[in-house]
Amino acid sequence: MFSERVQSRVAQREATRLRVLSSAERLFREQGFGSSTIRQIATDAGVSTGTVMSVGDKDALLVAIFDTWIAAVHHGREAEQGRGGVTPLSPGAAAEAVLDLVEPFISYFALDLELSREYAAVIVRGTHESEIFQTLAGALIAELEALLSRTSLTATGAAGGARTLYFAYLGILMTVGYGALDQRGAVAQFREVIHFVVDREGTQR
Repeated sequence: MFSERVQSRVAQREATRLRVLSSAERLFREQGFGSSTIRQIATDAGVSTGTVMSVGDKDALLVAIFDTWIAAVHHGREAEQGRGGVTPLSPGAAAEAVLDLVEPFISYFALDLELSREYAAVIVRGTHESEIFQTLAGALIAELEALLSRTSLTATGAAGGARTLYFAYLGILMTVGYGALDQRGAVAQFREVIHFVVDREGTQR
């Protein structure tokens, strides 16, 4: 009984957190990050300002919005793990598969450049931690390494290539966030990096 009550409270807190993030994202996108206030978010979510602040200040809310969406993409892929995971990939097929992994994130950042720019600014300031450098980094690197391991790259080459692609991905996301690169340009730039990695197969045996 006690365990059920604890689980119920945990579930309620998570539901409240998600409701706050949903309201914050809607307001940020509709009226702008700078124009949105904690009080407005609280009213929209039907909670107190204290409850909103327990989730985080505006910067923390913005980081959580991006991190939650990115995490959802990774979790959605978990069900796909193991499907076709051993089929060898040519360099061209590997490049397209890698691009398919990363393109949703580029598209998300390009969806609202103003909000993405605010997110990038928060990250650069270093005042709020983002899972994009922690758990989410591990998830993406693992996905990239699994794909590269299906090419002719050695295990060491696949691991190094995955890290190279991950850091290129971060740089491109931040560049998109600052509006210096549009979605099409970002995809083209990342494609070049992918080919730099996978086309080295012949030298990694």
